[in-house]
Formats: sequence, structure tokens, C-alpha cells
Amino acid sequence: MADDAAVTGRGGGALRPGLLASPDAAPVAVLTGFARTLRAAGVAADHHRTQSFLAALGHLDAADGRNVYWAGRLTLCAGPDDLPRYDRCFAAYFSAAFPAPRRLRATAVSVTRPVAAPYGGGEREPAGEPGAPPATASEIEVLRHRDVARMSEDERREVHRLLALLRGARQPRRSRRYRPSPHGGATDARRTVREILRHGGEPARLRRRVRRDRPRRVVMLVDVSGSMAAYADTLLRFAHALVRAEPGATEVFSVGTRLTRITAALRHRDPGLAMAECSAAIPDWSGGTRLGEEVRALLRLPDPRGAIVVIASDGWERGTADLLGAQMARLSRLARRVVWVNPHKGDPAYRPLTAGIRAALPYVTDFVAGHSLAAYEDLAALLAGDRPVWAVGRGGADA
Repeated sequence: MADDAAVTGRGGGALRPGLLASPDAAPVAVLTGFARTLRAAGVAADHHRTQSFLAALGHLDAADGRNVYWAGRLTLCAGPDDLPRYDRCFAAYFSAAFPAPRRLRATAVSVTRPVAAPYGGGEREPAGEPGAPPATASEIEVLRHRDVARMSEDERREVHRLLALLRGARQPRRSRRYRPSPHGGATDARRTVREILRHGGEPARLRRRVRRDRPRRVVMLVDVSGSMAAYADTLLRFAHALVRAEPGATEVFSVGTRLTRITAALRHRDPGLAMAECSAAIPDWSGGTRLGEEVRALLRLPDPRGAIVVIASDGWERGTADLLGAQMARLSRLARRVVWVNPHKGDPAYRPLTAGIRAALPYVTDFVAGHSLAAYEDLAALLAGDRPVWAVGRGGADA
């Protein structure tokens, strides 16, 4: 093999011996040995890929190491994970014949990645690691449990951004309407008879049906009085997430000195635009609270029947507590369940001592906190039926 005789591969071209690591070795044996080396290193250089490698070199100048390198790279490698192993094997196997081809230097690309910095201090780099992304996961975790009333403006904006991403799933309920079912259920007599008539009276396959599942309706009352000023905006953004998730199964009212339906304003996709529409629609921002009268006004509407009613309020009642208790008793009989969200419940020292809360609690199914992002996540899970929350009082009537 020291002469200029060529060995022909399957591709029909001549494989020149200039690539040999040893002048006494046959080119095809050297190339197939390289393929076996790749397979031992974990590269998917099977028989068919090896034949493609030999066929490609049959059309190239095999004396040039760059041709051998790129022919093997394009035919013997199955994916990006094989490339580092291929480079190492090529350099080790053919080092005596020619060095590995010079690789093109990758062009440096600057990528800007937005990272949440909820504390408003900008992006921080760890000491001794320039350019490393800041570790903000722990900061966001702390932010999830922080009281909204004690947050800075930057922190509150970050919570509002996360609330816009909240999944407002809903607990399903069994509808009165039916849908066709290919896998069991009650016999659908009408569809079965029509199927028989289409076949000229011959027996046909039985058609079946099951009841549809629909999301449980939620009616949310958000207290916008002066005592709830620190939490009202965040609660409205939570309501916006619920409306966006299930626009046909969610109704939202503001309560203060009057009951105001704001569902239409919250249907805007943009949270900022939705909050601006709410501000224009609510006439009693930062006023007093007459919960008893407003719950009575709600009961004149068909919305609470069979729904989950969520009342977000601290329970400061300017009217009589007896009126609120009587209306809550009626509400508990009409609604599926009554959930009271009190921002002060997140404080371990909180006790429900106000007259309004004491009058309403016997008729509340779930009494939950509403002071932080984690509390809103728990409330969303409760509405979705994912997990139980501590319940007080008695449950509402079944729909």
C-alpha cells in the first residue's frame, strides 16, 4: 500500500491513502476502524452511517483532513450531543496523519435576559462570579408571603405581574345538558332511532350520552372602602385573573356604600386598562361599608344561586350586624359555598372580634386570608377544588 494504488469505496470514487495513520494500513480499514471507535465512544455511527461516510469520501480528496473531518461529522453523527465525542475521537485517531481541522471561532453574541428583581434594587451579581444571573428565586419566595400592605411600589408591581399569570381554574360542575359519549353512559334514544332509520330499519349501534361538565360559577364581592384601601387594588387584580380565565362563569361586584357590577370592566385583557375601567366604574372608592345592605341587594339578583360566593372584606360594618347576619343566612342557603377573604387573617394575632365578622362567620363555609400572593394562590386552589382549606361554620346548599 505504499504505492499510489487507490481503494474504491461504495460511493464509486477512489479513497486515497494520504489519510492513513500508518502507511501499511488499508484506507477502508482505517475509516471503518474510526467508525468503530466512535461507536465505542457512544456516537451512533452504525453500519449505514459508515457506508454513507465511505461513499462521501469517494467523491472528495481524502488526503485533505478537512474533507475527512466534515464528511464524518455530517454522516456519522446523529445529533448535537455526538459532536464533542466526535471531535475528541477524530483528534485521537487521526493525530498521526493530520491534525484536527481548525474550527471556526464562534462569534460572541450578547443576550439580554429579563430577570425579575422584586426588591427594586436592580440586578445584583454574586461576588467572584461576574456576569452570572442574579439568584432571585428566594427573593420571590419571600415576596409570596409578604403582606401587600407592607410592600414597596416595586414589590407591589411584581406581585401584580404574577397575579396576571395566575391560573384561575374552576371547580367543574355537572350540567343538565348532554354530550355524545363513545365510551358508556346512558342510552341516547333519539340518536339511536335516527341511526336505525338511516339504515332502513336495520339494527344499528346504540348511541350513548353523558352530562357535560361546566366550570362552577364564582361571584366575587370586593370591599373598596377606606379600611380596605391597601388591599383593594390587589384583590381587583386577582378578580381580573378569575374573569380572564372563565369570563362566562365569573361575576365581580365592588362593595362599599353601594353594590356595583364591574365584570365588564375586568374583561379587558390588559390589567392596567382593566383597573382604569374599574376606577371609572366604581363611585364609592374609600368610603364606608354597608355589607348587610349590599348582600341584600345581591340576593335580589340571580347570580348567587348555585355559585361560589367570595366576599373579600375586613368585616368593618357601618350598618347593623343583625342585618348582615340575616342576609348571610339567606346567602348560605342559596349559594354553593360562601368564602370570606379577610386580609387581616394572615396575622397570627388576629381574632375575629368585629361585630360584622362575628355575625357572618356562622354562615361562612371557608374563612381564609387575603394578604399575600401565597394567600391568593391558596384561594385560587380552593376555587379550583384542588385542595381543602380550613373551614368554619356550615356549608352552603348544593346546587
